[in-house]
Amino acid sequence: MFTGIISSMGTVGAMIRSNGGLRLTMEVDFDLDDVDIGASISHAGCCLTVVSKQGDSYDLDVSNETLSLTNLGHWQPGSRVNIERALKMGDELGGHVVSGHVDGLAKLIDAVQDGDSWRLAFEAPAPLHRFIAPKGSVALDGISLTVNEVEGQTFGVNIIPHTWLHTTLSKTAIGDSVNLEVDRLARYAARWFETE
Repeated sequence: MFTGIISSMGTVGAMIRSNGGLRLTMEVDFDLDDVDIGASISHAGCCLTVVSKQGDSYDLDVSNETLSLTNLGHWQPGSRVNIERALKMGDELGGHVVSGHVDGLAKLIDAVQDGDSWRLAFEAPAPLHRFIAPKGSVALDGISLTVNEVEGQTFGVNIIPHTWLHTTLSKTAIGDSVNLEVDRLARYAARWFETE
């Protein structure tokens, strides 16, 4: 489990594609001494398992299923990636509960500076847009954000200067897709109504 509070950014190193998916090397600037083989780490909102480590980098296996639902297949060596280590008992819950299970992709359709902040508008794919509500939560590329407004399949978020400077959102261009995880509570509430 994660909170959507990005703790660092990593850089994609080697990428080896195969019929079974992708072997990915992630270069990071944090100490790997307490990162165990088998540890879960969120990469742009995708919970991936560390399968080996060396120096200041570690390897991840990405399945074809993950590649089909996320933007990981578009990464290249040198791509910057939002990273969050898994929660430990007693950690502060600063964002919202994020599972690291990406639901689909949201497309950036507008970006307007508003004072020191940025207002971004995204288009969510159907039927995921049904799970996004004003003042609810979403995770975009692993970042916990509050939804400002919703109209049809479009929703808006406000990005404060700290988030703009310390995540990959400032490098996201109009038309780019980001990993979207809708709020778990919204998903369960919708499922309850469907089966009622």
